[in-house]
Amino acid sequence: MHQLKLASLGIIVGIAFLASSCAKNKGESAGGANLGKNMNIQKTEFGKTKDGQTVELYTLKNDKGMVVKIMNYGGIVTEMYTPDRNGQMGDIVLGFDNFKQYEGEHPYFGAIVGRYANRIAKGRFILNGKEYKLAINNGPNALHGGLKGFDKVIWRVRPEQTKEGPALVLTYTSADFEEGYPGKLSATVTYTLTNDNGLKIEYKARTDKPTILNLTNHSYFNLAGAGNGTILDEILQLNCDKYTPVDPTLIPTGKIEPVAGTPFDFTRPTPIGARIAQVQGGYDHNFVINGGGEGKLVQAGTLHDPKTGRVMEIWTTQPGVQFYTGNFLDGSIKGIGGTYVQDAGLCLETQHFPDTPNRPDFPSAVLNPGQEYHQVTIYKFSAK
Repeated sequence: MHQLKLASLGIIVGIAFLASSCAKNKGESAGGANLGKNMNIQKTEFGKTKDGQTVELYTLKNDKGMVVKIMNYGGIVTEMYTPDRNGQMGDIVLGFDNFKQYEGEHPYFGAIVGRYANRIAKGRFILNGKEYKLAINNGPNALHGGLKGFDKVIWRVRPEQTKEGPALVLTYTSADFEEGYPGKLSATVTYTLTNDNGLKIEYKARTDKPTILNLTNHSYFNLAGAGNGTILDEILQLNCDKYTPVDPTLIPTGKIEPVAGTPFDFTRPTPIGARIAQVQGGYDHNFVINGGGEGKLVQAGTLHDPKTGRVMEIWTTQPGVQFYTGNFLDGSIKGIGGTYVQDAGLCLETQHFPDTPNRPDFPSAVLNPGQEYHQVTIYKFSAK
């Protein structure tokens, strides 16, 4: 009888061991450990929100050694290490090394922004004959989803190993009328660190009521390295023959004009600082991507840093890209790599045009029940 009990105990222990092994292989291991066999993803605790929620930081590494760190808070990309022409790795995005600064005031470093990225004039729009009012949080306008947009919520995270490379699947359900937007919205954002040194971001969403939606990632890039001077000498080329001029509050006038003969002409490789003085306040404008918004990936542009040789290509299915030169950075923020002065980083936010809900001539940002919002952007890195 005693031997039978020992045998039964051995079977139970064996089953428990197998179950534990299976759980680890499915990515359910505790923080700090590798999340699954050959997954190249690690999870650590990064802090806690003011209301006690745990903030997790995920580190993804691809076959070539490129590293990206992403939080479940706001889906924020906190660090991104890519090689220069000599193979030297450097962090090329602005960010912080602690959660406390992310929970404080900062200019959307690395975050998923929504429901509506960019500005909506006077925080109002009409959809199917009904007016909706949003929080005014940027001069007279609404910006980046409101007072508590997608950049300030905890997303559910599921690590995955894909053929392309390690991935994080982030999901968030936005309640009906959250921040004033109609419809219960189920959003999924998948970050994949591809083995050809690309960060692929895939956005999907569904709604139970007609709504508007415009999601993007708000990373600030400096290909010379975070905190290593400004981006004014970096060379930009945009596959954009047109742009949308703006009023003094940065709301589009409604016109779509050619860039030729203006400081907005980046159709040929041009140093960012070459004509920035001719643009009041610096660049913070939407460019119309040639062939964009038609459901296929097109190259929106290329950024090159002559000092390090780093190159970033931007590929997207979106119709527009907001080019922003960090005009409101003023040296008051100290992050990874040093102090962030004006023009310390730039954003190339792929998205629908600003104030589209009030501009019927712009590509529509309406999402209806039964439809799936689906957009893809890839930031691909190399060196020369």
